Parts: sequence; structure tokens; C-alpha cells
Amino acid sequence: MGTDGFLGAVWILPLRDLDADAQAIQLDAVARLRLQPGQERFVGDPLRMALTGLAEEGRHPFVMEAGGRAIGVLTLQSGAATLAGWPDDGSAWLLRGFLVDRRQQGKGLGTLGAAAAVVAAGKLERRHPTGASGVVLSVNEANGPGLAAYLKAGFVDHGRYTGGSAGPQRTLFMPFAKPQ
Repeated sequence: MGTDGFLGAVWILPLRDLDADAQAIQLDAVARLRLQPGQERFVGDPLRMALTGLAEEGRHPFVMEAGGRAIGVLTLQSGAATLAGWPDDGSAWLLRGFLVDRRQQGKGLGTLGAAAAVVAAGKLERRHPTGASGVVLSVNEANGPGLAAYLKAGFVDHGRYTGGSAGPQRTLFMPFAKPQ
């Protein structure tokens, strides 16, 4: 991945960095994203997640794009890692609200997006130092495709977390790449 936010076939665009017109266009595209039946128990409404991310200081919402159109969303949050079963809030950025549109699933784009999110979190860490060394997330144990995508992206399973509202989760972590 270069420094421009592109990894393979996926771009992740930070909504906070866009002007009002570009942000409105991206939010309209986010509103058109759809989940597979049953996925709503793992993730929330895409537009609501993006708007909440814009409204809260510690959250940084992103739109994932491939082929020139929005294919998903994600949020990176500082100071909230314990929400994913991590032992403390400061040593990791939390990846939350990660979803890929149902029409784009199964193409490896989620794996690319997850890896790009870690790179983006590293950039956020350099701009807004928190002392974090990587990114943590939790994924529901019943979400096999999601778990597989995160592991393929390079996240490492750190065990079971039972504090989630949708059943048992796996806590996954990926450290930032060492600067070269």
C-alpha cells in the first residue's frame, strides 16, 4: 500500500477529511449499502455508523471504495479497545462497524479493506498519538466469513470475548507495520 490510501483494489477514504460536498456524496453512497440477511446482528446500519463516527471526536469513519464506488464502511476509534475485549483502551485503535456491501462480498475486498484500515490507523496514530501499537477488533464467532477475512488480512486471534451484545466474539489484533 502506498501513502495514498489504496491497497490492491480497495481505497479507504476518511470522511472527516472530505469537504462538505464530497462528504454528502459519500454518505449518499453509504446509505445505499446493503447487508446479507442476518448480518444486521453483527453490524449496524451503515449510514448511522458513518454519521455517529462524524459526530464523536474519537471516532474516524471511512468509506471503502473499489471500482470507483462505495463498497463498505468502517470506523477507527481511539481510547475504546476494551469494547473488543482488549485489556486496555490505550494500546490499540479499535476497528468497529466494518462492513462490505452484500453485492461485493466474497471477492476478497473485506480482507483488503481490513488491512488498509490498519495502515490508516497507523497514520492516525502518527497524527494523533495515543501510544497504540496496532488495531484490535472483535468478530462474532458465528461470523465465519468475517473471521476468515480478518485472519487472512493478518490479524491474530487473541482469544474469546463474551462481553459483546451479539454473543461470543473473537478478539483479533494486528500491530502497525514498522516504519522503513
